[in-house]
Amino acid sequence: MSSTTPRQHERVASAIRGARGGVALIAFVTAGFPRKEDFVAQLAAVAKEADVIEIGVPFTDPMADGVTIQRSSHAALSQGVTLRWIFESLRTAPRLAPPILLMSYLNPLLAFGPGALADAAASAGVSGFIVPDLPYDEDAQMRTALGHQGLALIQMVTPVTSEARLRKLCAHSQGFVYAVTMTGTTGKTVAVPAEIEQYLDRVRAAAPVPVCAGFGIRTREQVKKLRGHVDGVIVGSALVEVLERGEDPAGFLAGLRSAE
Repeated sequence: MSSTTPRQHERVASAIRGARGGVALIAFVTAGFPRKEDFVAQLAAVAKEADVIEIGVPFTDPMADGVTIQRSSHAALSQGVTLRWIFESLRTAPRLAPPILLMSYLNPLLAFGPGALADAAASAGVSGFIVPDLPYDEDAQMRTALGHQGLALIQMVTPVTSEARLRKLCAHSQGFVYAVTMTGTTGKTVAVPAEIEQYLDRVRAAAPVPVCAGFGIRTREQVKKLRGHVDGVIVGSALVEVLERGEDPAGFLAGLRSAE
């Protein structure tokens, strides 16, 4: 990476650390859902309250996602949403203040090609990627390609990740560490028991970058309970449901901040 290439992973970390109230909101939307033609306007609405925006790339078999995001993914695919279309939509849209991440399974990224992917992402204003089915041990090619553009490759840890592997993943994550709060798929409500708090404290102690909790975050009570244990929360299924009902995403996200 040249000295003139923006380090987008540092921009992501800074946005999370600078969030008001001490807990950043990372807002997940499925690209093109519920209506493909509303995608750009939807992002602008979400950007009013989100500190970081995570855009889900629709995929036929989203194995880490619950029924809400699975449903949104299939609906977006039926409208012809593709990774190339997402890049073009972002490239031609007004740039937003929050950093933008893409959450994608590996197949669409490999089909695009790692080098072309990094170039297209940088041109579209994307700051990094979350790839749930790309193990750290196999990510060298993708990491190198993204690194040429200063883009983040965010690692995920879970409550059952071994201590040694957790330390390795935290050390190599860029932008933030995605701390999954449960085993299984997204969408379930997390009660934030004491053992989850202890797990998040372990992740935070091991991570040189911010730590954000995801899977099942949907209430301000949860956000309040997690304050002090994480730097941010990822709000996915609950926000997708808000958009599906045609409600105001900024208002919903502001309600989560009312825990401040």
